[in-house]
Amino acid sequence: MTGVTVVPEGDELDELRRRLSDLGRVVVAFSGGSDSAFLARIAHDLLGPDQVLCATAVSPSLAAAEEADCRALADEWGLRWIGVPTVEMDDPAYVANGADRCAHCKTALMDALEPLAAVEGATVVLGVNVDDLGDYRPGQQAAADRGARFPLVEAGFTKDLVRSCSRELGLRTWNKPAAACLASRLPYGTPVTLGSLSSVARAESALRRLGFADLRVRHHGDVARIEVAESALAAVVEQRQAVVEAVRAAGYAFVALDLEGLRSGSLNRVLAR
Repeated sequence: MTGVTVVPEGDELDELRRRLSDLGRVVVAFSGGSDSAFLARIAHDLLGPDQVLCATAVSPSLAAAEEADCRALADEWGLRWIGVPTVEMDDPAYVANGADRCAHCKTALMDALEPLAAVEGATVVLGVNVDDLGDYRPGQQAAADRGARFPLVEAGFTKDLVRSCSRELGLRTWNKPAAACLASRLPYGTPVTLGSLSSVARAESALRRLGFADLRVRHHGDVARIEVAESALAAVVEQRQAVVEAVRAAGYAFVALDLEGLRSGSLNRVLAR
């Protein structure tokens, strides 16, 4: 993405409000994560519920707990909210899970959101922050090509700034762990299936019940590779038996702990070879 305006440090929140005011009416792609929740709340408070529709893409790649939290946030904050089914699983290119999978996913998202935006007379906005620009995320360009806007990027918001502003505003999402779509747990070239997405979702849900809030279960066929924060590595070992039982119950034959710890986009490493 090009053409990002550099905003003086400390002016970001004012700039965000100005950008949203200029747009007037928006449809927020609302995943319930810290970025989209912050964007939705600022837009809601600034423009009012009649001008802001928060739409959550509902598909097998969205964990049930995440959809439920989107509903809960909408109720808590008085957001005008809708769940919108997306059909990326009907796209053979998405299912094939090539390096451009995210582009096909965002295409399906825009296919679902554009009709809503047309009815609303609104612009689709996504909760992308400046730090996201540094990773390989072809979906961002696909959405931008369809006319989506990224107000957090335009206003200069980093992930840390989103979290700090969210905390100052008392938003419970300020420290919510990142929760990318379940398909991001599958290595490129591994077909996306309902079974694999279900196994990942069940394994991650079970591990969260054991107390591991920030994690990824990477799907490698019969092997589940667990990524947790470095500070939690010892705790996984201490609870080894419970961890193994939880992950095997989700359908995996083997359980591995990644000693490098949790890192966003770890499966993109193969693209640099």
